[in-house]
Amino acid sequence: MWRACIRAERREEKALSESIAVELRDIVKRFGEVYAVDHVSAQIRDGEFFSMLGPSGCGKTTTLRMIAGFDYPTSGEILLHGQSIGATPPHQRNVNTVFQSYALFPHMTVAQNVAFGLEMKKIARAEVERRVREQLEVVRLPGYGDRYPRQLSGGQQQRVALARALINQPEVLLLDEPLGALDEQLRKELQFELRGLQERLGITFIFVTHDQEEALTMSDRIAVMNAGKMLQVASPTVIYERPNSRFVADFIGEANFLEGTVVESTGELAAVRTANGLTMRAETNGLLRQGQQVTVSIRPEKAYLTTEQPSRDTNVFPVQVNRVAYIGSDTRIVVTLGEGQRFDVWEANDRSTLDRNAYWQPGEQGWLWWPEDNALVLTE
Repeated sequence: MWRACIRAERREEKALSESIAVELRDIVKRFGEVYAVDHVSAQIRDGEFFSMLGPSGCGKTTTLRMIAGFDYPTSGEILLHGQSIGATPPHQRNVNTVFQSYALFPHMTVAQNVAFGLEMKKIARAEVERRVREQLEVVRLPGYGDRYPRQLSGGQQQRVALARALINQPEVLLLDEPLGALDEQLRKELQFELRGLQERLGITFIFVTHDQEEALTMSDRIAVMNAGKMLQVASPTVIYERPNSRFVADFIGEANFLEGTVVESTGELAAVRTANGLTMRAETNGLLRQGQQVTVSIRPEKAYLTTEQPSRDTNVFPVQVNRVAYIGSDTRIVVTLGEGQRFDVWEANDRSTLDRNAYWQPGEQGWLWWPEDNALVLTE
C-alpha cells in the first residue's frame, strides 16, 4: 500500500508546476496570547488546486485572509511569486477572494457585478463589456448579464461571484468555503465544475473548507490544519491512505483505532499487542522501538467480516455483531472485538455481497480480518 501511495504521489507531483505561486514562511498570527496561526510554512505551486482543510477555529481562514491582505501576520513572511507582500495592501495584491456569502451587490445586474473590479480600474467600457461577456461564458452563464442576484439560484450566484473575481485576471484565486451555503446535491455538482474551471484556466486556487469530501474531490494537495498548525501537506491519496497522525486519520474519513504496544518492528511492518491481549500486524511510517505506545488505524472499508474463520495467521479475530445498517451504497456493521472494543466494517453492496450482508443480524458471531497493508501504525 505504501509503495502504491508513493507511486501515486509521484504521478501527481509530476503534473504540478515547479514554480511557486505563494510561499508562507513561518507565519504566526496571534490575538493576545492566543495563536490563531502557529508557525505555518508552505509552498503552493503555480496552477495548483491547494486546499486548507480543518475544523472551525483551526486557522485556515485566518491564513487565507493574510494571503489576501485582510489581516497581517504577527511574524513571518508571505511571498507571491517570490516577492514579499507582507506590507502590500489588499488592492495592490494580484489576488482575488470568493466568499461563502458571495457578497454580490443586490442593486446591480449580473454584468455590473462582474464588471465592478474593472470599472474601479477605469478600464475602457468596450473592453469591460468584452471581458464581462467572456467571463460569463467561462462560468456558463451566457445571457444572464441583465438579471439581478435575487433572480438567480444559489449555484448561479456562486458562478457570478467567481466571474467577478476571475475577470481581474488574478495570479491566485482565494476561495473561503464558497460552496458552504449550497444544498448537498448542488454542492457536489459544483465541486466538479469548480475543479474543471480551475484546470481550464490554469490559475492557482487556494481553497478553504471543513468538508473532507470537497477537499478530496478537488485538490491537487491538501493541508490538514488543527489548532493553528499544518499537520500534514500531501496529495489526497496520501492524506487518506497514509495519514501521519491520529487526528488526520480521524478527520479525513472514518477509521477504527486500536491502541497498543509495539512487540516487534521491521521498519515496514510492526506487531502491536493491545491491552486485552490482541496481537495484530500493520504497516508503519518508519522503524519503531519495542515497547512504544502506538495506535493502529484501520478504515472500515478495508476490514472484512466472514462467517467462517479465514485461513490466515495474522489479523483474524472472533467478533459479535451489534448493529447493522443498510444505507444504499454499502452496509455498515458494528461489531465487538475482544473485551468490548467497538469496530466498524463497511461492506459495499453489490450482487456478490448483498446476500452475505443481509445475513448479519445483531448477536451473530463472525470473524473479522484485514490484510497487513490495510492497517497503519500511528505514533502521534
